[in-house]
Amino acid sequence: MKRLLFIFLTALGMLGACSPAAEQSPFRYRWVYVSMNPADSSQVEQLRQVARDAAEHGFNGVLLSAGLDRLDVRGPEYFKGLEEVKKICADSRLEIIPSVFSVGYGSGLAQNKNLAAGMPVREALFVAQVDQASLVSDPLVEIPNGGFEKLQGTRAAGFEYPDSSDKKIIADKSVFKEGRAALRFESLSDKRGESSRVSRNVAVQPFRPYRIGFWLKTEGLDIDGTKFRGGSFNGNIRLLVYGASDHRELLRFDPRVAATSDWTWVCAGFNSLGYDSVEVALAGAAKPEAKFWADGLKLEEAGLANILRRPGTPLTMRGEKSGTIYEEGRDFAEVSDPQLDCYFDHDGPAIHLLPGGRIKPGERLRVSYYHGMTVPANKHQITVCMSEPELYEIWRKQVSLIQEHLAPKAYFLPQDEIRNGGWCKACTDRNMTMGQILSDCITRQYNIIKEANPQAEVFIWSDMLDPNHNAGPRVGKYYYMVNGLFDGSWNYVPKDLVIAVWGRSLRDKSLEHFSGLGFRTLGAIYYDADDLEDVPGCLEALEKTPSACGVMYTTWEDKYSLLGQFGDLVAGKK
Repeated sequence: MKRLLFIFLTALGMLGACSPAAEQSPFRYRWVYVSMNPADSSQVEQLRQVARDAAEHGFNGVLLSAGLDRLDVRGPEYFKGLEEVKKICADSRLEIIPSVFSVGYGSGLAQNKNLAAGMPVREALFVAQVDQASLVSDPLVEIPNGGFEKLQGTRAAGFEYPDSSDKKIIADKSVFKEGRAALRFESLSDKRGESSRVSRNVAVQPFRPYRIGFWLKTEGLDIDGTKFRGGSFNGNIRLLVYGASDHRELLRFDPRVAATSDWTWVCAGFNSLGYDSVEVALAGAAKPEAKFWADGLKLEEAGLANILRRPGTPLTMRGEKSGTIYEEGRDFAEVSDPQLDCYFDHDGPAIHLLPGGRIKPGERLRVSYYHGMTVPANKHQITVCMSEPELYEIWRKQVSLIQEHLAPKAYFLPQDEIRNGGWCKACTDRNMTMGQILSDCITRQYNIIKEANPQAEVFIWSDMLDPNHNAGPRVGKYYYMVNGLFDGSWNYVPKDLVIAVWGRSLRDKSLEHFSGLGFRTLGAIYYDADDLEDVPGCLEALEKTPSACGVMYTTWEDKYSLLGQFGDLVAGKK
């Protein structure tokens, strides 16, 4: 009798712990996404309100993106804030699910910046002087008429003006930075897909790093790009570089500039891959009354800027005529870029020759190496190399620290938008497809988590495992700057992963894909709309999907005003 009474009271207590909304929900996991810095007290206070609202409307988890895979380099203020985050969530009976180990967004770079995915540089020319060897452009590159001095009426000679762009991009002889003219972009359209542009083809050398830049002046743009959060784009001005033979995008650069600004130099970098010719384009899209000017468009080899030094990115140097392989530490000093950040607004280091070495003044040297880069160019998105062993040791250490500080029951692997990789020696030596490399990485992450906590549930974003999304076929058989595609990645990952499906237009096909393979799914819904009009359809699709077990209120812009209404919809309330 006492045992029955104990069971009854325990059950009653559990019911009391749940909100009415939670009792009615068909989904086991009801989460809200939160991205924050625990060291920032204002963000902690925002979480306090979010947690209160979430608890009142049936949520039971917070997917926490807070740099938790960098705990070994955090300071006291971070851990003080993290303790408060734990208390807030515990008081609201919300489980914390750490989001960690993003390949596409640079997990591991805080510990070693050289773990960035490497782009190959082949046979760049350096010429030795007395005590150093310096880059010599080979061949010399330039953008013909990049200063827009040669004109044909109001057009820059040698540039293509598609559609009616010549009516909106005009040579201006009264406003310019250098020479006697600049290009003025005006009367533009701010409708998506209706940008105006000028372009021309330029000869380059395959597999070389290039810096491209221009002078920019703005007047009355829609958005002040200098005030955006990290990762956001200006949206008005874009510099593009394509492979000329198949139009593969090698660079997409939206300069971050003020809405109205005087002349500013802006630049970015790209790798020419296998192309000997590229198309360079300047494009503009803005409200009709806005204007901007471009001048001095320049292209040059970037040398050793952002050179990566790890086992999978070796540097080799040979004498052009002799073929002699020169040795680092014997013939020349160790090479590294102290400003390594994967941007191209700085010069690379010179190669310092060592006394007693075999390199003679005047000798032409062919140097091959690998460099890092951001993709897209001004979004601080740096992919890490999935084939470098050090990365997994870093992650193993982070899981141990996460268990110590949070002891979570579940982990989330944010493997989305992996836009670079597969080029370095560490990757090519494996003779694997990118789908296989990715699935091996995910499996190793899964095993690291399970070693620390065998009972932990592991969740993951869907797109890199989805043939309907970013793991799907592409006309050019590549995805962004990746050396190949991620097809088949879904065939080699642990079957008890829970797949967090995102992408509204792909929802039904994606759910069907993962359900058909036997995966459980969670629906990542909302994405900062002004209303919840799409939510009922998403919930209906999830309810029809076998093994759908969760739903998440997903905001990238910290828009939580509809959180309560969302929770009520999940619970079946009108």
